[in-house]
Amino acid sequence: MQIASRLDRLPVTRRHRYFVAVVGVATFFDLYDLFLAATISTVLTKEFGVTADLLKPLIASAFVGAFVGAVFLGRLADRLGRRRAFLLTLGIYSVFTLLGAFSTDVWMLVACRFVAGIGIGAELPVADAYLADLLPARARGRATAWAYTIGFCGVPAAGFLARALVGHSPLGIDGWRWLFVIGALGAAIVWGLRFTLPESPRWLASRGREKEADEIVRRLEASATQPLAEPEPEPPAPEPVRASALLRPPWFRRTAMLYVFQLLQSFGYYGFGSLVPIVFAAKGFSLVNSLTFSALTFLGYPIGSALSIPIIERVERKWLIVASAAGMAVFGLAFGYSTSGVLIAVFGFCYTALSNVFSNAFHTYQGELFPTSLRGTAAGSAYALSRLATAAMPFILLPVLQGAGPTTMYGVVAAAMVLLIIDVAILGPRTTGKSLETIAARTSGA
Repeated sequence: MQIASRLDRLPVTRRHRYFVAVVGVATFFDLYDLFLAATISTVLTKEFGVTADLLKPLIASAFVGAFVGAVFLGRLADRLGRRRAFLLTLGIYSVFTLLGAFSTDVWMLVACRFVAGIGIGAELPVADAYLADLLPARARGRATAWAYTIGFCGVPAAGFLARALVGHSPLGIDGWRWLFVIGALGAAIVWGLRFTLPESPRWLASRGREKEADEIVRRLEASATQPLAEPEPEPPAPEPVRASALLRPPWFRRTAMLYVFQLLQSFGYYGFGSLVPIVFAAKGFSLVNSLTFSALTFLGYPIGSALSIPIIERVERKWLIVASAAGMAVFGLAFGYSTSGVLIAVFGFCYTALSNVFSNAFHTYQGELFPTSLRGTAAGSAYALSRLATAAMPFILLPVLQGAGPTTMYGVVAAAMVLLIIDVAILGPRTTGKSLETIAARTSGA
């Protein structure tokens, strides 16, 4: 039935746009939550008497949970389908984020953050696999960037809501608790919208369910407003394989590149964003000013994501990752050296804006590297390593910040980005504009 080539010949239809919007709104609440603990960490220090030692597991808890979720639920997306995995991950997140709002002590909050993190951890890699499966090859990067542009609005939303609610008690409930309630209720609404998404036709075809795949593709074809070209011949798809194939030829080279990449990108991406409010405090700013500067810095996330849309299909994906990582290293060092509030906000904004060109490129890239039967497993297991590394960030970077200051800490971040550049430049394949089946066939020798 040529499911893949029929998907790739489609223009971006209104149904595609709807799928992108629903995935984007779901990632909004994931990213909102990931940046929430660090944003309100100074408040929780006063609320629960959190010491510097307790602050580390509090920040790390969601990321450790994300590691667990990405490992196990990412594989579930390959075994049971992308749609079921979506519903499960968002359900876990919304329930335990709501429970976290009613925490009576710091350890209850740590436990709730950990379980909520299990849902968060699988959400983004499953989204990457789903969008890669469903979108036409020539628009895959641009449409994915639109989804993440919607999603990254959740980061400044967390910052500005914290600025507005912290220190206040609407309806007699502490403002920081409202932040968790908002995240949970929003995710519950998106959970209902997820029922309207179809299963991935590529995944259905890979499981021998061609009739169901054909029905979904026919609906997409019916929504096209222009004549469709004849489907091009498809290269033979690799046979379905077990997850252990990631660690054997011909896939091992790509697996190694992606795993090293995900370990290192955590220093540059989450190592910056998750510690920004603490860095502001270390530079001597008050709580109010720290939250204000953090919120302004976080505006760079959706703006940078939007800036990636016109260029992500024009620049080869691997070189866009390399160039944006180099810029992050430069702006990170400038941020670390700065003492003026204005310069700190400017360099912080530039860093976060560039980091989301980087982020959109790699989210698209990791969804393109492997065949359908391994796509969710590969993205989930690689992303799990980044969550584990991010959970370690408070234990690695906070001691450096406290002992040697922001400049040295961002020197460590810059060094990690240089190693990342070498990894992707040498081992990363070219993928931009190519069908997923062509990319997989070139590696497998088919």
